Amino acid sequence: MIKEVTGLTFEEEVLSASELVLVDFWAPWCGPCKMLAPLFEELASEMPEVKFVKLNVDNNPQQAAKYRVASIPTLLAFKQGVPVGQLVGFRPKEELRQFIEKNK
Repeated sequence: MIKEVTGLTFEEEVLSASELVLVDFWAPWCGPCKMLAPLFEELASEMPEVKFVKLNVDNNPQQAAKYRVASIPTLLAFKQGVPVGQLVGFRPKEELRQFIEKNK
């Protein structure tokens, strides 16, 4: 299941997590974000050992600025509260899976 996080819940849901957390920085008006969403859902159900969360950059600009998210979609992988990988733009599902595996 994918959880929507905000600036208020980011630390608890992402930075305090022990497992790998994949954060999708997105916005409702973003075409590539809409294309990425179903792949993100599929991977979340196929990889239960990874925590998948989404952060709406329009509603949480401070988080986007903090992690220097300049364009969306941007996926950031966090391990033990530290960003360990970044992927910008829409990517095919297999490339997303490889990114996740590499950062586990």
